[in-house]
Amino acid sequence: MAKQPIIGIMYDFDKTLSTTDMQNYDFIPNLGMTPAEFWGATTEFTEKEGVERILSYMYMMILKAKEKGIKLTREYLRECGKNIKFYPGVSTWFKRINEYGESKGVKVEHYLVSSGTMEIVEGCSIYDCFTKAWGCEYYYNEEGEPVWPKLAINYTQKTQFFFRISKGVTDTKNDNSVNEKTPERRIPYKNIIYMGDGMTDVACMTLVKHNEGTSIAIYPEKESDKVRDLYKDGRCNFMCRADYSAGSDLERVIKLIIDKVATLNEMEKREKSLANK
Repeated sequence: MAKQPIIGIMYDFDKTLSTTDMQNYDFIPNLGMTPAEFWGATTEFTEKEGVERILSYMYMMILKAKEKGIKLTREYLRECGKNIKFYPGVSTWFKRINEYGESKGVKVEHYLVSSGTMEIVEGCSIYDCFTKAWGCEYYYNEEGEPVWPKLAINYTQKTQFFFRISKGVTDTKNDNSVNEKTPERRIPYKNIIYMGDGMTDVACMTLVKHNEGTSIAIYPEKESDKVRDLYKDGRCNFMCRADYSAGSDLERVIKLIIDKVATLNEMEKREKSLANK
């Protein structure tokens, strides 16, 4: 019996699914700061000390929480994810796309690859919709406080997850299998879709597109100029408004990709059947 084809959709989080950076909803206001103040302090620290930008914000979260007398536990950060606001249609998106895929004989899997805070993601309403999610995460001591980055994902490090998803190697501790040559991949490159919102997603967009997958640049309503150059420069296949509602342009694009995978799978089955006669 032929295997059911699988499509893997990779998502950025901030401003791709959510309306702004995940820390902006609760974490930063709880510090008594504005997003501009917090991210400005992070940039200043990066430029002064030469610390990589993602590590800078992880450090700054610990520093500012301590200054405010907030115990930065995993549970606290999860609470900071409960009020995240998403673009229209996101709450029903995953179920709708899964059901459409099944109706076409295609399994759809959703993967989050974020440079944001994993613990905050764990508290949001859509966390359980992902087959697997990766983000920047802390290692906690016996008192439950963060003391070191457990996992930090900057914009170029995101690219490793394209290969992990394709090979089915989702454990970040497993470096050997992800680098070994794999004759048959769990998800072919051409069946992988990447969705992101801008320049920080260029590395993944380009990698996916150049390997015959599909890259989609997401933009807020009336702000298409933010991603237009990505499309003009050939770094993505499509640019779609951040509307995940039923009947939206984005949904139509994803359904067309599912249709294509389903059709190619049927053609391959027919060719094998004829070859065996």
